[in-house]
Amino acid sequence: MSGSITYRTGAVRYQVTDVERAVAFYTGHLGFDIALRGGPAFASVANGHLTLFLSGPGSSGARQLPDGTPQTPGGNNRFVLEVDDLDAAITELRGAGIVFRNTVETGPGGRQIQLSDPDGNPVELFEAAAVKPQVN
Repeated sequence: MSGSITYRTGAVRYQVTDVERAVAFYTGHLGFDIALRGGPAFASVANGHLTLFLSGPGSSGARQLPDGTPQTPGGNNRFVLEVDDLDAAITELRGAGIVFRNTVETGPGGRQIQLSDPDGNPVELFEAAAVKPQVN
């Protein structure tokens, strides 16, 4: 319970070094559409219910933290894009020169692989495991 404050789904913010290059990557390779262009320092792109804020140098979302820590691209936290055919997605993206961070991992929930955007921000592609019908 959050009291009287209402929290809504917002967006994922990624720090990028070149907003136009990031927009081209997400719209050209991963099915996002441009939602907003805020000049050379900011843009947002959307795919279904997922919105990415792409914060470039000079944007308010990229300013250093009060202790002086810079906000930089990369890391290991990531958003997940679901696909129906992971192998086909990998083949298509490799053909476009996209670099993957790992090989396909398989777990009880499905299969996944990570790729990097041009600034090193991770994106996970995920194919859910087939649901087996229950026998009574």
